[in-house]
Amino acid sequence: MTTTTSGPPARLRDFYENPAVPVASGDARSLRQARILAAALGPATSSPATVLDVGCGDGTAAATAAPLLAGHRVIGVDWSQDALKRAHAHLPDVVRGELTDGGLPFADGSADAVLFSEVIEHLVDPDSALDELRRVLRPGGHLMLSTPNLAAWYNRGLLLAGVQPVFSEVSLRGIHGRPGAEVVGHLRLYTARALREFVAASGFEVVRLSGAPFHGVPRPLRALDRLACAVPSASSILLLHARRT
Repeated sequence: MTTTTSGPPARLRDFYENPAVPVASGDARSLRQARILAAALGPATSSPATVLDVGCGDGTAAATAAPLLAGHRVIGVDWSQDALKRAHAHLPDVVRGELTDGGLPFADGSADAVLFSEVIEHLVDPDSALDELRRVLRPGGHLMLSTPNLAAWYNRGLLLAGVQPVFSEVSLRGIHGRPGAEVVGHLRLYTARALREFVAASGFEVVRLSGAPFHGVPRPLRALDRLACAVPSASSILLLHARRT
């Protein structure tokens, strides 16, 4: 979750290298994402796919996906050295990389798929990031992107009440004006429509947009949060499957 473009500004760099900053997301999102990718790739036969988990964080998302991607090679990539140390416990292959022009240490068209889980909301320059992901993907290669939904069902109510939406942050030092207490460094948030348009404009064909629940929703509301996944534009987490054109 902590890969950023061109190395983040000093304040952000210190923030993401802090071991106390969370670098993992919920298993529900990881499982849904892995199922979609496994169906797209098919079983690993004589030619296993190369899957890059870009912004791998502590590697737990890849570990959750591993049984569904058995036989395929998953490589963890992150900007944070601390995250890579933790990810190595779950992934045999981890490398440091940045989402700049040529910042990922892979040849053009060398990857069959990219997992990009809860990364884009942390980026200063998401345009350059998608350009770099497109570079390393082969034509027709798969992009599996997930990100919090600005228009999640509860955020719509909070905005009507004049409350700062969940997932949005106005400071790296604390949460102000909204529920929750955990600062994770979100810089950008997307609605389903904005995410579709942005990814398509970056040279990808959007195949599917679906929803996933958020592990931070209070327990009494979790059943409702799961139901909201049936309407991706209102779900907590957006899961987007696209292919490189």
